This record gives sequence, structure tokens and C-alpha cells, in this order.
Amino acid sequence: MVNITHKSNSLRKAVAEAILTVSKKETIDAIVEKRVPKGDVFEFSRAAGLLAIKKTSDVIPDCHPLPIEFAAIKHEVDKLRIVINVEVHTIYKTGVEVEAMHGASITALTMYDMLKPLDKSIEISGIKLLSKSGGKSDQKWPENRAITAAVIVCSDTVSANKQEDKTGKMIVEFLTAQRILVNAVDIIPDDFDAIQAKAKEYSNGNINLILFAGGTGVSPRDRTPEAIRPMLTLEIPGIMETARQYGQQRTPYAMLSRGVAGFIDQSLVLTLPGSVNGALETMQALFPFILHLFAVAEGKRHE
Repeated sequence: MVNITHKSNSLRKAVAEAILTVSKKETIDAIVEKRVPKGDVFEFSRAAGLLAIKKTSDVIPDCHPLPIEFAAIKHEVDKLRIVINVEVHTIYKTGVEVEAMHGASITALTMYDMLKPLDKSIEISGIKLLSKSGGKSDQKWPENRAITAAVIVCSDTVSANKQEDKTGKMIVEFLTAQRILVNAVDIIPDDFDAIQAKAKEYSNGNINLILFAGGTGVSPRDRTPEAIRPMLTLEIPGIMETARQYGQQRTPYAMLSRGVAGFIDQSLVLTLPGSVNGALETMQALFPFILHLFAVAEGKRHE
């Protein structure tokens, strides 16, 4: 199965459809009047469809087992057609499109099985996904909206050329994949004044996103939060609360991160852990959703 451990839970919805077509009006009448010998077609098929939704991962190998928070199956009679509509919700790391389509398919097949003694020319068609929502696919950033970024690695050992900078390179690769233009990459020591100087330089230079990596832990030289917090014109605690919660699900040491985030004037500042994994997990927790902040901030400025 595809690895989804890096994803975050979110509300995900899917609606699917299947169409069952009979060959004569007498079949429809028998269904509506509940005269089918095998039982109530609508209720039996609805029950089968609900079971299919829950059991999707048991029969489709690459589907992940996931919690079904809501499922609804509706039948609509349209002349000789019965339109089956299936809606599924979950709060999880991956979507429920296949679950909805599987539910629609099994609902239709159950109806076919119940009706075949009465009608030898039943057809099932039009099994398709009507809509889906939730997850990163909903976060559409305008193609013509450019975001610029600066990356500052805070590390005594890297700045002294005693250790290779892997974290900064990873951050640049990640931002580039998000279509964010990295205008500058700096490596500085874990120094309070140097950190503040870089924050001031880039916030005055029309950089949209400023990322500091390193200095968010609990060692004596970890001073990034202390340097950045008093400079914030708008602190946003929920950003790093989200990152720590995400990290805590993967390692108990995430609780030691003291990162802060918010705006310095028009520049969004994020403080990330110095380790490659810590910085990567923080960015996975926040992107691309955090880009919505720029649209919100612009809207407020234009009011």
C-alpha cells in the first residue's frame, strides 16, 4: 500500500453513483410495492452497500482500512432506471472515493441479484465518482501568485563548517516542490542578535515566508524562539501547536520543540527544528494549508 504516514487527518467526503436499469415497468412496480420475493430491494441493497463501504479494504488490496464516520445510500426511481447515490465521510489521512464507489457497486449488484428472477435484462451502468473533498487536493494556490521565501539555518557546527547542512537543503527542495521561490539561504550560528538581524533584514525585504531551522530545543544555545517572539507583530500559536501534535504522533520527543510562528509585518515567520526529520515533519504538518494565511492577510489589508 502507499505510505500515508506523513499525511494529516482531515474531513474527507466522497459521493458516488451507480445506475441500475430494468427492462419493464412491472419490475419497478414490484420494487416500489415491496412484492419482490427475496424481500425489500431498497432496504436489503442499502444494508449490503453499507457493509461494502466498511469492508472495502478487505477486497481491494491497496485500499487502507479507515474509520467510516458517516455513510448514506439513496435510491431514486427515474422511469426504468434506479439511480443509486452513495455518500461517505471520514476523518482520516486518505480519501473515501473507492469506498463510495464500492458501496454503489455492491448496492447495484444486490439489487440485480434480488431482481433477476423477475427480469432477465437488468443492466448496471454509470458507476462513477461524482465529487470528493478534503485533504491537500482542496488547497489550490493560484498559479499566478508568487510566494518568495528565505531559509536561515541556525547552527554553530554548520556555520563553522564542522557539519554539512542537510536541513537547509531539504527545506529548499520542499519549498520548491510547493512552487515557492527561495530567494535566499543563509547559515548563521545560534546567536540571538544574528537571528534577529536576519529576521529584520528579510521582513524588510518583501520576503513572504521566512523559515528559521534550528535553535528551537532546550539546550543552552537554543535561542531562536526567544529571538523571534518579541519581533512578531502577530503571533499565531495554532501553527506550532499543529506541528507539535503532528510530530508527537511520530516521536515523543516532539514535545521538546519550542518553535513559534507568526507575522513580522507582512512576512510569515516559521521556526523549525534543526534536524532533518524534525524540520520535514513540521513542514509536512503545515503545508500547503498554511499558504491560506497569505490570502487571508491580503484580504484584511484590502478591506
